[in-house]
Amino acid sequence: MAIEAPATRPENPRFSSGPCAKIPTFTLDMLSDAPLGRSHRAAGGKAKLKAAIENTRAILGVPADYKIGIVPASDTGAVEMAMWNLLGARPVEMLAWESFGAGWVTDAVKQLKLDAVVKTADYGQIVDLASVDTDKDVVFTWNGTTSGVRVPNGDWIKADRQGLTICDATSAAFAQDLPWDKLDVTTFSWQKVLGGEAAHGMLILSPRAVERLESYTPAWPLPKIFRLTKGGKLIDGIFVGETINTPSMLAVEDYLVALDWASSIGGLTGLQARANANLAAVEEFVTQNDWLAFLAADPEIRSNTSVCLTFEDARIKDGAAFAKAVAKRLETADVAYDIGAYRDAPAGLRIWCGGTVETADVAALMPWIKWAFETEIAALSVSA
Repeated sequence: MAIEAPATRPENPRFSSGPCAKIPTFTLDMLSDAPLGRSHRAAGGKAKLKAAIENTRAILGVPADYKIGIVPASDTGAVEMAMWNLLGARPVEMLAWESFGAGWVTDAVKQLKLDAVVKTADYGQIVDLASVDTDKDVVFTWNGTTSGVRVPNGDWIKADRQGLTICDATSAAFAQDLPWDKLDVTTFSWQKVLGGEAAHGMLILSPRAVERLESYTPAWPLPKIFRLTKGGKLIDGIFVGETINTPSMLAVEDYLVALDWASSIGGLTGLQARANANLAAVEEFVTQNDWLAFLAADPEIRSNTSVCLTFEDARIKDGAAFAKAVAKRLETADVAYDIGAYRDAPAGLRIWCGGTVETADVAALMPWIKWAFETEIAALSVSA
């Protein structure tokens, strides 16, 4: 007998972890002021790019003496730009607790061939932060997009550190507290917490990072798309909107619209409150259903954006196939798109809970997950 589906559906079934849901008020008409067909180097284009930088600074509370630049190739480009320009001057520690952090380890060890100390943790956990030596350069992800974990705070980073901290914050920025005094390089992409469009990365540099750039020349060649200095000096234009290559002015407009929306709901505080409420809706459901668990069992390190869940039921023999079937059933029902676990992560679901997602939609999704779970369990019983 078919299991009855819930009566209430999410109004927006988009729970993808990237690109993420657009802002709730989004319409294409909001992009009508984009200077399409015009040079990004014209006055209007420069003004838009500079506004994207300054509005980012205002909402995130980035200190006035930190540089903010729009760079190519999304968050990946921003992280690799930082690594290729800055690493090699001091010993390095690489921290990884999910697939993207593991990718930065590969860059450091196999591409740059650095003799780095590598510290890793299983999915759902993070390394012992007290053991990290911040007198070395340290590269890490603040929020593990594919593992559902986050760094709880920056207390482990010394105020008088000798090394630089290079932080991939792509699914943390605009949802979690980032201690700017502890971060020397911070990167993120528009398509995460603010639901922007892809291909553009943000690179935020502390004065210490700028000093390193101007005093150190890496041993390896730098392609044009990575170069941040000329003649031993920072290329300041990058940090006022004079991008290295051609940006999409339509994507820039979309980001500006998202920043305006963020400001209208209370800025960073409002965005964090929305993400926290979304996580709380999932936590309440998990507490009531023992067949579902958080991949990040410790609430202190549990992400409020990329929420990862696993199925805990002895009747499930092939976890990957079962989770895939549940995700497909939810997508076919048009209640949740793209919520299967990341391909390298343990089998389960990954629900984006960043601030552009409505809490009512998260709450409406939860009974549907139960419906899909019970339907797949019943199918297992039939086939047994």
